[in-house]
Amino acid sequence: MSEQNSIRPIFSLPVIVAALGYMVDMYDLFLFNMVRIPSLTELGITDKKEMLNTGIYLLNLQMAGMLVGGLVWGILGDKRGRLSVLFGSILIYSLANIANGFVGSVDQYALLRFVAGFGLAGELGAGITLVTEVLPKAKRGYGTTLVALVGLFGSISAYFVANIFDWRTSYIVGGVLGLLLLIMRVSVLESGMFSRAKTTDVKRGDLGLLFGNRKRTIKYLLSIFIGFPIWFVVGILVTFSPELATALNIPEPITGSKAVMLTFTGQVFGNLITGLLSQYLQSRKKVIGIFIVSSLVLVLVYLVVPIGSAGMFYTVCFFLGMCNGYWTLFITVAAELFGTNLRATVATTVPNFVRGAVIPFAWIFRSLIASVGMINSALVTGLIAFAIALVALRYLEETFSKDLDYVEE
Repeated sequence: MSEQNSIRPIFSLPVIVAALGYMVDMYDLFLFNMVRIPSLTELGITDKKEMLNTGIYLLNLQMAGMLVGGLVWGILGDKRGRLSVLFGSILIYSLANIANGFVGSVDQYALLRFVAGFGLAGELGAGITLVTEVLPKAKRGYGTTLVALVGLFGSISAYFVANIFDWRTSYIVGGVLGLLLLIMRVSVLESGMFSRAKTTDVKRGDLGLLFGNRKRTIKYLLSIFIGFPIWFVVGILVTFSPELATALNIPEPITGSKAVMLTFTGQVFGNLITGLLSQYLQSRKKVIGIFIVSSLVLVLVYLVVPIGSAGMFYTVCFFLGMCNGYWTLFITVAAELFGTNLRATVATTVPNFVRGAVIPFAWIFRSLIASVGMINSALVTGLIAFAIALVALRYLEETFSKDLDYVEE
């Protein structure tokens, strides 16, 4: 086979559409981090403590929407097909995001953050499921790396849009991008593996198959736990970087939007490196382990090592993002761990349970501030997340060369 033919499947329409879906996903998730302060200020929140608490409240509702949506879209993806999720999720997200641009109160804002989270919950899991099923075994890592590379530019795009337009227009832009992507998806075909499984009488998207078997349940939980550090960093260290920077006695003011943009620029490189390195080493576990440990080191630098300037703080954010860049690889592992009749359920719910882990992490973080201070509170919360991830990785199955054309009985 020629080199051109060998790389052609990686740039097929399903992979490109999944990648653009992830870009829209990332745009929305991190737009809120960037416009949190100006949007809440316009809605009447001016006290710093109230700003932090309201921000956590809205973030928790968005993540709660993703938890519920992940379960609904995941089951639907295995029962009705991957494409049904890719159409339905982007439509709900797009309409909710456009409506976000017209909110007049915190309560309206909270409701629409929940709905947008619900819609977005199906994007990445269904996309990764489709990519792993349409590409040859040897190319899966390259396909998901492309998804990560294109998708993470969504967070960078959110930074520039938020700096050019006001926060309301920025939300509307995200909704319009979603509707344009919906049109592109008309030409995408369903996964052949799913189409074959659909002709059998095997149960699809059945939670009893997942939780009625001890081995599967443990495997599922382990696949969630290894992602905890990613969303501790995103949900706590990056989202609340202005407040944490003040507690770290950094003399210059830190802009949350810039911290988010640099962190996810770093994550673009991290996801590219992890995808290619897993292909080179022919191992998912080794690469995830390297990046979890590297991320822990950077978290300690962020919270413990004295950082004397805003420039150094932003540099740490960039490298923290890069070391945290195993997000798409960990979702690929989740998709590869299970059979075709449970794959969408797992690949869609796992990232959303990880995102939803921000809720207990935020609770721990906020609860400890009064007694140990903001920095020590973040440190304790982070050590819990990393300890759980490293133990889970120790017992996780290697999936690099696994054949995916099978079902769970």
